[in-house]
Amino acid sequence: MSNGIALRVKGKVQGVGFRPFVWQLAHRFGLLGQVSNDSLGVLVHLTPSPKNALFIEALKAECPPLARIERIEESPYQWEQLPTDFIIVKSGGGEMDTQVVPDATTCQACIDELFDPQNRRYHYPFINCTHCGPRFTIIKKMPYDRPFTSMSEFPFCPECKHEYEDPADRRFHAQPNACPVCGPHIWLADNQGKELATKELALTQACEALLAGKIVAVKGIGGFHLVCDARNNESVALLRERKYRPAKPLAVMITGIDQIKADKQDLDFLPTAIQTLQSTAASIVLVPKTVTSKLAELIAPGLTEIGVMLPANPLQHLLARGTNIPLVMTSGNASGHTPALSNEDALMQLKDIADLFLMHNREIIQRADDSLVRIEGKQSVMIRRSRGYVPDAISLPEDFEAQPSVLAMGGDLKNVFCLLRQHQAIMGPHLGDLDDLSVRQQLVKSLALFQQIYRFTPKAIAIDAHPNYISHQLGKQFAQEQNIPVIEVSHHHAHIVSCLAEYGHTHQQGAVIGIALDGLGFGQDGTLWGGECLLVDYQKSERIGGLPAVAMPGGNLASVQPWRNWFAHLATFSKDWQGSVIAKMIPSNDLQILSKAVERGLNSPKASSCGRFFDAVSASLGLAPKEISWEGEAACYLQTAALQCHQDKQTEIIKQYGHLMPVKNNLLDLSVFWKQWEDVDLNVSEKAWLFHYLLAESLSEIALQCADEHQIDTIVLTGGVLNNMLLKHLFKKKLNNKKVLTPMMLPAGDGGIALGQALIATHLMQK
Repeated sequence: MSNGIALRVKGKVQGVGFRPFVWQLAHRFGLLGQVSNDSLGVLVHLTPSPKNALFIEALKAECPPLARIERIEESPYQWEQLPTDFIIVKSGGGEMDTQVVPDATTCQACIDELFDPQNRRYHYPFINCTHCGPRFTIIKKMPYDRPFTSMSEFPFCPECKHEYEDPADRRFHAQPNACPVCGPHIWLADNQGKELATKELALTQACEALLAGKIVAVKGIGGFHLVCDARNNESVALLRERKYRPAKPLAVMITGIDQIKADKQDLDFLPTAIQTLQSTAASIVLVPKTVTSKLAELIAPGLTEIGVMLPANPLQHLLARGTNIPLVMTSGNASGHTPALSNEDALMQLKDIADLFLMHNREIIQRADDSLVRIEGKQSVMIRRSRGYVPDAISLPEDFEAQPSVLAMGGDLKNVFCLLRQHQAIMGPHLGDLDDLSVRQQLVKSLALFQQIYRFTPKAIAIDAHPNYISHQLGKQFAQEQNIPVIEVSHHHAHIVSCLAEYGHTHQQGAVIGIALDGLGFGQDGTLWGGECLLVDYQKSERIGGLPAVAMPGGNLASVQPWRNWFAHLATFSKDWQGSVIAKMIPSNDLQILSKAVERGLNSPKASSCGRFFDAVSASLGLAPKEISWEGEAACYLQTAALQCHQDKQTEIIKQYGHLMPVKNNLLDLSVFWKQWEDVDLNVSEKAWLFHYLLAESLSEIALQCADEHQIDTIVLTGGVLNNMLLKHLFKKKLNNKKVLTPMMLPAGDGGIALGQALIATHLMQK
């Protein structure tokens, strides 16, 4: 027996070329020993050497691009027989305590090979290495080795096997490693599934079809996309018609960064936008329409920004190079369905939408939608967190002890679940709205996969307190099946705590004031909330004020027909709706029926909803359609109009109308607002800006008063309404003497609440 040391390396260290990196480093320092993967991370055993300390420092300093070391634990190790070399040994098993790596966009070395006619992977749509390619979307269980991925069906050819086994090669233990001889392949089919061409010819014909104005369904890494020429208004209009997507914006894949040309007013955002576009996540980035050119107007009608992305995988690179045009790259799903993952599902769902199908034979294990990021100033803000970010672990604030294993179910809209364990939270992928049966099925499947991958057994399940939420009911069912506690958490409390955790806010830093603005959430008093100022810490939440409750005539119909909210506000606060503009726009019989329903509380639940307030104002200005086709549509048009208000007019507007939304008993007095709103002598854009200003001023006044009373320095702004850039800017301007936190890494909307649910649940469990 001889003395040595063992180094346990924890973090994102599997599937990222970490073992060959260790191997090369050990050989550089002349060290003896071995390195291996197991379910706890990477384990390095070394014989005694004066260079071991230098080796450890180099591990930290020279980490591979996709890896992230969280900590290195050193302990004594007894060698039965001293090694004569440094080797890589086979993976082991055990309890899971490492991180699964998100999919990563194609690296430059692979792009160079992809377009090198002399390379054996020339134009091969599945080229990858240890620095790029699919990870999360192909994994079935840990440890991350080829037999446990969807690549297990493709045995290596001799050349790929040699690369895979050579520690000095860039493809050493790259689990998806393949080539045209041994790997997956593509083919082109018509909308009946009949094969038309394979491999290179399939790619050529797909590019020709796109240039001819056709719509092609393309199988990617985490699902299908519907693709067409983004310059061609007719193609885009046809896609919208076939997909029943009349107005919701479409993402565009540009061929290169040179297609974004910023003028002077947009220069600030440009470096961050480029950095985000070129990151390994390759997310969709929202940029001003002014920086893109030659795109069809129907891409994002009525909006000021557009979502663009660079090619994120080899097949997209080939399509971009083969067409040399910007391409619509939108989710491959029919209306009311989740994006297709399998070839069979794609043909069934999309046969009436796509003219052609570019498919392949590598199975997608886990759905991963494109992530969506907005650039605000010089910062990137997450709107939808999925491909490229999931399942990266989120570290908890430093004074949190190891947490019990809690599964948090998230919300019903933009559903994302969370696994909380030890000192980390693992957020699931963006799944969508749970009222869709196919989304619920994917949630159950995705949860099962995550629990299998992480060998995760929850001690409790956290759910949203709303009894009618599907996530609430599913969580109760899962808890009953596993005979574990279920813990109900207030919706807006979860919103605020999620943001606190993101910023590492500790228990010792104490309570904060939270402004939570969204569509709807179940309040702690059993009513529906959506426009609240709250006094919050990790354990409790107390409502201190906000918006008054207003009826939602027709219940859920009020969420899709903005004029109903306009009427409800008039009927509640001005009473003179019969003399209002709305009486000239909506049949009087309909309004009379609604009036009686509101008076009697018939299918007209009351809610302090900020989202419905936005809908009401948007409708009052003639900006909202009679029925919206996507969530937030009316509010987005209101913001678009407000952004057109000339800055030199704003001071005059405030001086004349800055009193229209006073605060009374910590609630916004909307009777003053609605009694005068129609008579405000401003144009539409000026009135839209005034509304944003009044809302931010009034809610900030409540928050500041409470903050001063409780000697609180931190104010959190969150909830889906805070995706409104103008409103957020006005809040920050008013609150500039406080520390203001807004979600950055997680979405402000319901896609971020699962983390808050999980953390609140752990405190309730301790009670």
